[in-house]
Amino acid sequence: MDPTHSREVLIAGSVIVYIVLTSILAYALRSRTSAQFMVGSKALPAVVIGILLMSEFIGAKSTVGTAQEAFEKGMAAGWSVHAAAIGFLLLGLIFARKVYTSQQHTISGLVEQRYGNGARIVVSIIMIYALLLVNVGNYVSGAAALSSAIHTDLTVSTFIIAAFSAVYYVFGGLKSIAYVTVLHSLVKLVGIAILVGVAAMLSGGLEPIRHGLPADYFSWDGLVGPNKILAWIVGTVGAIFSTQYIVQAIASNRNEGAARSSVLIAAALCLPLGFALGFIGVAARYLYPTQDSLYALPVFIEQMSPALASVVTVSLVASVLVSVSTVALATTALVMRDFYVPWRKPDADAELKATRYVALAVGMLPLLCVFFTPHILELSFFTRALRLSIAIVACLGVYLPWLGSPRTAVASLIASGVATTAWYLLGNPYGVDNMYVAAVVPALVLAADRLIPGSRNSAAKPQEAAR
Repeated sequence: MDPTHSREVLIAGSVIVYIVLTSILAYALRSRTSAQFMVGSKALPAVVIGILLMSEFIGAKSTVGTAQEAFEKGMAAGWSVHAAAIGFLLLGLIFARKVYTSQQHTISGLVEQRYGNGARIVVSIIMIYALLLVNVGNYVSGAAALSSAIHTDLTVSTFIIAAFSAVYYVFGGLKSIAYVTVLHSLVKLVGIAILVGVAAMLSGGLEPIRHGLPADYFSWDGLVGPNKILAWIVGTVGAIFSTQYIVQAIASNRNEGAARSSVLIAAALCLPLGFALGFIGVAARYLYPTQDSLYALPVFIEQMSPALASVVTVSLVASVLVSVSTVALATTALVMRDFYVPWRKPDADAELKATRYVALAVGMLPLLCVFFTPHILELSFFTRALRLSIAIVACLGVYLPWLGSPRTAVASLIASGVATTAWYLLGNPYGVDNMYVAAVVPALVLAADRLIPGSRNSAAKPQEAAR
């Protein structure tokens, strides 16, 4: 048999065996009630939740996307991951206990407690929109890794990822995904370690790369620039504070202390990944300067032995499965809690059955957009900008309850969603990142509420609005 063909067979076989075995595990641990599907019946250990949080936020999209950005702009691309460590640290110190004690498992439910039902619906729509785009990036990055390893085109690879990940989020639910994610995460970390080792071996280490690339590739801000780095930090912190699957995971802890500990564990796990992915990207630039930056990370798979290539490919596929599954599950929770259940009022069995159908639909919908193949990291941070506006409104509602009203909360969310999307599509005019638009617009609209006659009365009665 031709060596190249044997290599592809081994890699593809390893991926299939891994997917089948973990799918069987996911099915064995599947959720049997809606409570298990959405929040794991609040019985998950803090370390399991911490690993789940890290894997949710630093998934295939961030992994492949950070290496891609480092290929183009240097080690400073690692800030895109370090920002997650900062965000989880602040979440653990400031907000995790408040999320847990709220007894809500959706971000829209948290906002509703302060601003009423109208704000809940708008938050849910914006979050669903953002999360569907998140999975577009997940599918593209996963397909890039898979196609590089087994030499299928991006379209075929995308549908392979979509088909197999459906087992996790349609049958598993959060209870199953959380435990299987521990295995996926360990495999992912091993894969990244192998990639770093191979990149170091092929390049001769950091010193030759430093001499072969511009000095800016190793400065603290690289070719990324302080403006973009600050936008990454602001947007990532805001996204972590507001993202549905973060709220859902925190709500799955056993108690308040465990909720805080799980988030701090996630922060510690994120920090070294930024350096590792940055190094992989600049090593690829040094070794393969003319290739497409999208393949900055997958290119090293082709240089490995078949055995190592199989392990790394499996690790990337594992990362994709976690990312796609958790985002689909979070989107499902919003659709069910905010739309289907109030509309149909199903019994427990009917709700669980409907949840599985909704999960399948929201998992497949992003496939309509993957053929545009956007720049992964830019798409990633655009989705974080959309979620940042929700975090601004939620945090102002908690810490400055006198500011704003249900009416202006709705107005601020709609204005921010439209303005941020328009700014992104226009290519961030005048060098102003869409992240800043998402941060400023809702705050300005809520602040302007103080000047609108009659708004203070509505702000004083949020519970009435909620009813």
